[in-house]
Amino acid sequence: MPNARILLAAPILFALALAPPAGAEERTVPQSRTEMQLSFAPLVKQVENSVVNVYAERVVERKSLFDGDPFFEEFFGQQMPNRTEKQSSLGSGVIVGTKGYVVTNNHVIEGASDIKVALADGREYESTVVLKDERVDLAVLKIKSDTEFAALPLGDSDAVQVGDLVLAIGNPFGVGQTVTSGIVSALARNQVRSGDFGFFIQTDAAINPGNSGGGLINMNGELIGINTAIFSRGGGSNGVGFAIPANLVKTFVASAENGSATFDRPYVGATFDPVTSEVAEALGLDKARGALVSRVQAGSPAEKAGMKPGEVVTAVNGIPVEHPDALGYRLTTVGIGGTARITVIDNGKEEDLTLSLDRAPETTPRDERLIEGRNPFAGAVVANLSPRVSEELRMPPSQAATGVVVTEVNRGSPAARIGLQPRDIIVELNGTAVSTTEMLASLVGENPSFWRVEIERDGQRIRQFFR
Repeated sequence: MPNARILLAAPILFALALAPPAGAEERTVPQSRTEMQLSFAPLVKQVENSVVNVYAERVVERKSLFDGDPFFEEFFGQQMPNRTEKQSSLGSGVIVGTKGYVVTNNHVIEGASDIKVALADGREYESTVVLKDERVDLAVLKIKSDTEFAALPLGDSDAVQVGDLVLAIGNPFGVGQTVTSGIVSALARNQVRSGDFGFFIQTDAAINPGNSGGGLINMNGELIGINTAIFSRGGGSNGVGFAIPANLVKTFVASAENGSATFDRPYVGATFDPVTSEVAEALGLDKARGALVSRVQAGSPAEKAGMKPGEVVTAVNGIPVEHPDALGYRLTTVGIGGTARITVIDNGKEEDLTLSLDRAPETTPRDERLIEGRNPFAGAVVANLSPRVSEELRMPPSQAATGVVVTEVNRGSPAARIGLQPRDIIVELNGTAVSTTEMLASLVGENPSFWRVEIERDGQRIRQFFR
């Protein structure tokens, strides 16, 4: 069995790691009965009660075949309502606070109305969601109990090195708590999944469906990552798993314990591109690594720090930056209210900048409104653009200046039928530039017989005409 061979290899590696190095080219077999009996069992017993199973139950609506059809909704909607059904999902989690705080993946509990946490010893508790964030795929739960729980200490994921031995603990395939062993295969992995977070620890310890939210543990019994994703052709482990680093988990848990309703990333006010080999050669860099500054917004923290387009960010607080995703990760772990020392290279010269980290500001009050009436925008919720609104909608900084943006579109509404989408910027209506939600509400209230609409979507201008 290939899996058995993989699992048996780890204790041997552990024995070799404890033995004095005998030279890079020498290999030895276990020399005593004691060496042959080396085991991860004591470490597993130390941490197993801190890794839990997470059961999430959600109610989903099964749509009618005629859902969204105006004719059938008008004449038959009351006779053919959508049906609801319950769905369950299974994942893992890690207790990180003695008061019952559990960290898991957001995708494990997303949309759940009932969440239960089961410990390895069989105890089961109801829990509530304290904080969740889709973009970093993390969630913090609070167990509904006054019991003191065994919490797993959070390690320093920046101290992790490629080749370190690790254990992955979780509940794969719903078979119960399972432990697998391996090593750290790589660091700072990005482009693993869709979303704006791209900084993972890669491991070859087997991670399978159901392991999501479980712990990646070092040999000191510390949590160094939350298992979250795998590369797989058939749904099972191929030895390529990914974990969210513990240093980001620390920042996220601290935000939850402080009572924050949302997890805010620091606002920089600049856009960054990867440094390709061609860019590195053109800029005279010795390697293709870092984050190329492509745009800096006026009045932003980046501009105040002295950051300029064409510079390459190579480090944050002395820690090398591999790519733009790594830069975002480093700034996030510094946290809101902190300052970061940014190392940049400009025309071959290295310079340190001081960047103040704060929440994205709401420079213009959002004045969110639901557009109603007989017009193409009816059913759309719109808001005034600002860096804060742009951050919430996950829009690029280049689109965070001013204007009116669609934040939500009601299903079946006129706005939905003309194809309006969240993050669309309403640029112009019937030849008049739209600068505020108040202006838009006034313009649609004029009820003209002809509508000429211009919107911006993903940097592209789209013009539409309606009668």
